[in-house]
Amino acid sequence: MAKITLGRYVPYDSFIHRMDPRNKIFCLIALMVAVFISYSTWELTFIVGGLLALFVIVLLIVSHISFKQLFGSLKPLWFMIIILLVINCLIPPRGESPIAFSIGSFNVYWNSIFQSLKIILRLVLMISLSMILTATTKPLDLTYALEWYLTPLKIIKFPAHEVAMTISIALRFIPTILTEVERIMKAQSSRGVDFKHGKISTKMKAIISLIIPLFISAFQRSEELADAMEARGYDPKQKRTRYHKLSFHILDIFAFLLCSGLLGATIIMSHYDFTFFTPSFLPWFVVSTLFIVIYCLLVGIIESRVVS
Repeated sequence: MAKITLGRYVPYDSFIHRMDPRNKIFCLIALMVAVFISYSTWELTFIVGGLLALFVIVLLIVSHISFKQLFGSLKPLWFMIIILLVINCLIPPRGESPIAFSIGSFNVYWNSIFQSLKIILRLVLMISLSMILTATTKPLDLTYALEWYLTPLKIIKFPAHEVAMTISIALRFIPTILTEVERIMKAQSSRGVDFKHGKISTKMKAIISLIIPLFISAFQRSEELADAMEARGYDPKQKRTRYHKLSFHILDIFAFLLCSGLLGATIIMSHYDFTFFTPSFLPWFVVSTLFIVIYCLLVGIIESRVVS
């Protein structure tokens, strides 16, 4: 549990850490939409998905997030991934599809395999992008950014600050709860509870024994947090001031243009049913690739200057 990075801020002095949190939220949404867009052919789906995966890998390296931490966050999802893979392979696809292989009288189709791989790719990219946001953004900065996006709703008396603070605290409590689960599991194991061996029913009973102490611990921590905020004079209805002012920089503009360009290119390729034989596909693909390469080079130059 301690290896899971999702929701945990990791302090570094990288380019992505210094980005404006409002811009990071926009880039996250833009890349999420680009990841979940569908295309006319499987070849184009995996080509664009691979390009986005390479871009996300660069972002992970720049953010100082190791692949070991990424796989640690994905570890609880592997069971669900295997279930999805089996279900997609068991259900025959619609329309005609070539047979990949046969197991006795049962046929496994290529479309089912490709559909499973697409779901796995989207899931991994989604978790990676969420990790980049939470690992490079302080919870307080994330609160300010969410509140800034919800500011127009204040006209209709929407509690923008309270909602933003609630979301930020919820994200902050993810690693805290995971650490608490690990502590309770060790305490239960020292008392003879076995979480690793035995039948599934035995493991389920052992896991159920975690629920009550985990709920009690969560309520205690929430009460301590409420007391601490009250002791510091926190009042969400009063006018608030900030020590740090959010501001866009030149690199935020580059990141904004890059993510907007990637989103626009994926939408155009999906809307006009681009294929490898479309005359304008190659120029769009080359321009998008060059844009990403130039952006990565700029990030590398800036990082080298900061380190030196």
